[in-house]
Amino acid sequence: MARKLGARRDSLVLAARREAELRKVARECDGRTLTIVADVRRRGDVDLVRDRGLAEFGAVDVWVNNAGRGIGRKVMELSEEELDEMMAVNFKSAWYGIRAIVPHFQERGRGHLINVSSFLGRVPLVTFRSAYSAAKAALNVLTANLRMDLAPDFPDIHVSLVMPGVVRTDFARNALGGTPALPGGAGAGPSQSPEEVADVIAALIENPRPEVYTNPASAEMARRYFQDVAAFEAGASRSA
Repeated sequence: MARKLGARRDSLVLAARREAELRKVARECDGRTLTIVADVRRRGDVDLVRDRGLAEFGAVDVWVNNAGRGIGRKVMELSEEELDEMMAVNFKSAWYGIRAIVPHFQERGRGHLINVSSFLGRVPLVTFRSAYSAAKAALNVLTANLRMDLAPDFPDIHVSLVMPGVVRTDFARNALGGTPALPGGAGAGPSQSPEEVADVIAALIENPRPEVYTNPASAEMARRYFQDVAAFEAGASRSA
């Protein structure tokens, strides 16, 4: 996403834990780029990203919360520490971002907040991602409520939710507890490359919408799930 937006000559603030990787991405981006080593599980680090971005560029037009980590545990296998970690990475980090940037948007009267969630926050398709999915479901609801809160007084502040399906990154390899083999029949269509998801987010920046599935197959599966939860879950259980 950084490379794509940099190619448009957008000014970028890139934040992550690993400095070497950050600097590598920055070198691959056109335009002005500021890198900040930060752990978004810490509220102070998130506030620092905002403060340094404002000091460098004067204003923020778009803020993307895009931290995520999975776990390979079913509900009854989870420890309290694992559950807390999933909430910290996948939910609270975005809340820190919201608290950091929305007052700036309100002061300006405009802005665009994008929360990257997951298709699994809508459909319980992979039960060993239980805590990850629950944290993303919480993010979905928080995002919708924020959008409703802001709409009457701040119509030019956009709040968007992005729900990818399976993306070909290191996510599965880095999941806590590993990643078991998917049961037969599980999945929400073909996997996507990071570049394909970045294309969707870039288009969303140009034309804000409340929410978007990056994979059309995921949107169709979510529709079928909510149309008849019992029938969907019965069918998924038979496929497992």
